[in-house]
Amino acid sequence: MIPHRPEKRSVSESRLPRAPLTSTSTSMFPNGLWLMLNALLGSSIHDNDIVSRSAPPLRFTLRHAHALANGSRSLFTDIAPSSSFREPSFSIPTVQLDTHQAPSLSALDDARLHSMRHGQTPLSFGWRRKKVAGPDVSKRQTLLQLAEMTSNSYYGDPGHKSWYPLDGWNTSVPFGWEPDADGFRGHVFVSDDNSTVVISVKGTSAPWLAGGEGPTKKKDKLNDNLLFSCCCARVGPTWSTVCGCYAGGDKCDQDCVEEALVEDSLFYHVGINLYSNVVYMYPNANIWLTGHSLGGSLAALLGATFGVPVVAFETPGEKMAATRLHLPSPPSTHHITHVYHTGDPIPMGTCTGVTSTCALGGYALESKCHLGQRVLYDTVTKRGWSVDSRQHGIQFIIDKVLNEDWELGEIGPDGVRRGGREVPEVDVQEDCVDCYNWQFGSFK
Repeated sequence: MIPHRPEKRSVSESRLPRAPLTSTSTSMFPNGLWLMLNALLGSSIHDNDIVSRSAPPLRFTLRHAHALANGSRSLFTDIAPSSSFREPSFSIPTVQLDTHQAPSLSALDDARLHSMRHGQTPLSFGWRRKKVAGPDVSKRQTLLQLAEMTSNSYYGDPGHKSWYPLDGWNTSVPFGWEPDADGFRGHVFVSDDNSTVVISVKGTSAPWLAGGEGPTKKKDKLNDNLLFSCCCARVGPTWSTVCGCYAGGDKCDQDCVEEALVEDSLFYHVGINLYSNVVYMYPNANIWLTGHSLGGSLAALLGATFGVPVVAFETPGEKMAATRLHLPSPPSTHHITHVYHTGDPIPMGTCTGVTSTCALGGYALESKCHLGQRVLYDTVTKRGWSVDSRQHGIQFIIDKVLNEDWELGEIGPDGVRRGGREVPEVDVQEDCVDCYNWQFGSFK
C-alpha cells in the first residue's frame, strides 16, 4: 500500500491514460490486419481460465513484430510461416501461477486517481485471483528460451546475423515494420494452439549496451532517465534534467516528478496500447511479457498493471516508477520474476555517480528496487567476476550466465550427478529503499 500523503495534488487527472480492453479502436490497426484476424482468431483459441494441472511445455512461433511509428501509432507486422518442412518454434516449460488482476481497466484507472488524491490504494479495490499457466523459472531452458526471444526483440529482421534461430528457425523477412520507427519495439510470439502469447519488449539502444545504435536511442534514454532516476536525471550540476522537478540541494518535488510520468509518449503508456491491441487479437489467450533492461522494466510495469506473468532480464529497479505511476499494489507480485547477476551494476543499482559508466553515457540509472521475485546469479562471489556494465547485454547473459546449470552437483560412485541446481533459488528482494538521500515533498 502506498503511504498516506497530503490530499493536495497537482497531477492532471484528465491526462491519466485510459485504454479499455473491450473497446480497442479499429483505427489503431493497419490495413489488412482484419484479414489476419480471421485466420488467427479461430476455434483453436482456448479459454484462459482453464489451465491443465500438468502444465505441459508450450511451443511458440513468431507471429508479429510490433513497433511505434513517429507519434503514437502502433505498427504490427505479420510474420509469414516458415516454408521449411519442420515448423520452427520455441518450447518453454510451464507451471501454474497465482495472479491478481484488476476487475477492469476502468477500476484500475479509478484506483490510480484515488491514490493520486489521497496517497493510497482504496481498501475496497476488488482484486480477482486467477490461476494461469506461466513460465517455469526454475528451469534453465525457460530462462534461456525467453532470453533468446528477448534478444531477438532488438532486431526487426529474423534474417539478422544476431537473431537466435531456435529449434531450426528458418528466418523470414518481416514487412510493414518501419526501420526508422523511433519508439517502443519488439516481437509477438504465439503458442501453436493460440492459448498463450509472449510479448517481447526491446530494451535500450546505446553503443555500450546490448541494443547498439539505432533510431530509438533518444527516446530510450528519455524513458530510462524518467523512470529510473531519483529526480529527473539530476546527477550533478552540469546535467540537463529531463523534467523541472529539482528544487535545489537534495530536494525533489514529488507531484512534479509524478506529473512527468503521465506523458503519453512515455513507453509505459504506449505499452498499455500495445497490450490492448494484443488482447483484442487474442481475447482468450494467456499473455506473458518479457524483456531486457528498459524492456524488462516496462514488461514488469505492464505485468503489474494487468496481472500477467513476466520474466525480465537485467532490469533497472522499476518499483519506484510503479509507485510514481500510482499502480495499485496487488496481494502478491510473484508472477513477476527478475533475472539478473551481481556482476551487472545496472540491476544492482550501483551504476551511479558522475564518474560511473552510466553517467558518462548520459544515463541516470539510480533505482535498484524491483517488483515481484528474483532469480539472482551471484557471479561475483561464486565465479569471481568483477562488476562491469559491459556484462549487462542480453547476449552476454545468454552466452555466459545461462549457458550452463548454475550448480552442477557432484558425480557419485555410480557415475550419476546429484545435488545440482539448474538456476539459483528464487527469492525476494528485502529491505530495499530507493533514493534514500533525497527529500521528496511539495517544494514548488
